[in-house]
Amino acid sequence: MNGKYGRILLKMSGEALAGEKGRGIDFDFTALVCRAVKKCVDAGIQVSVVVGGGNYWRGGKDGGDRMVRARADYMGMLATAMNSVALVDALEKEGVEAVIQSSFGLERVAEPFNRDAALRHLRAGRVVIFACGSGEPFFTTDTAAVLRALDIEADVLLLGKNVDGLYSADPKLDPGAVKFDRIAYAEVLRRDLKAMDAAATQLAMENKLPLCVFGLKDPENIARAAAGEAIGTIVE
Repeated sequence: MNGKYGRILLKMSGEALAGEKGRGIDFDFTALVCRAVKKCVDAGIQVSVVVGGGNYWRGGKDGGDRMVRARADYMGMLATAMNSVALVDALEKEGVEAVIQSSFGLERVAEPFNRDAALRHLRAGRVVIFACGSGEPFFTTDTAAVLRALDIEADVLLLGKNVDGLYSADPKLDPGAVKFDRIAYAEVLRRDLKAMDAAATQLAMENKLPLCVFGLKDPENIARAAAGEAIGTIVE
């Protein structure tokens, strides 16, 4: 495996870690994800991760109009911290060193986010997991992933989804939907394809951050995407 990318940020949803159960942690699937990450590390690729928290709590979506939105979003950030702890444990079981950096104080389980410290960890071969989103309500973990990818000057943002790339329409609803191999950010926004939320997409476009959208059903796709294989959709 010859990595095309020297430094990547992998963004996964919290639901991905839940597997078929839909809630909590599917330990078998999470182990497969971590084995794919290990292949990247063994190939000399520097790996960072942002994971969502939707397998426990989805911020404003779950809080709805029954909670103050900011509080609901903070609960979502804490859910990402739970997933980050699970990932560290699973990575260590695969023999991969990993650390968590949090955007706000969780001293017992995470370092505070610090760009220079994150880069030192990455250069030492450790996986850095960025927890608690951007640390601010009203922003998704998609936006946090773009922010952290830009912070560490990642070569690409790998976005693991439940479909194998970006399509002209929802392939589950439209059998005529066409998959894109490559597409421009401006076209993604114009077509409202929702690779990420609009704020994250705009930020990535303005800063010329390449994005690879691929299917996470097979976790080996993480290693394939990191190696630059032609899978999924490249957005640039």
